[in-house]
Amino acid sequence: MSKNVSQSYTPEFRAEAVKLVIEKGMSQEDAAKRLNMPKGTLGYWVASARKGHVPSDPNGLNAVELAAELARVRKELAEVRMERDILKKATAYFARESLPGTRS
Repeated sequence: MSKNVSQSYTPEFRAEAVKLVIEKGMSQEDAAKRLNMPKGTLGYWVASARKGHVPSDPNGLNAVELAAELARVRKELAEVRMERDILKKATAYFARESLPGTRS
């Protein structure tokens, strides 16, 4: 007689398992066999992912919240890149100004 032991899976493992089914097109049964896990558990994760719940997110954010966060970060990145480019141009300008014989 064997004892039922509950298995604990990392969020990264869950995300990869769901990705096998949703993105790679593998059947739940094949993916569960490949990962040596119960088919029902994988089915629950896939169903949750399709409803918008992202089990792999450690902060517990859903897909809508993650999309909003991604949009905010992309906007911030664009702003930082623009600031970097301005600083590069200013540095080049002042470096040229400081060279002897370049002032008019």
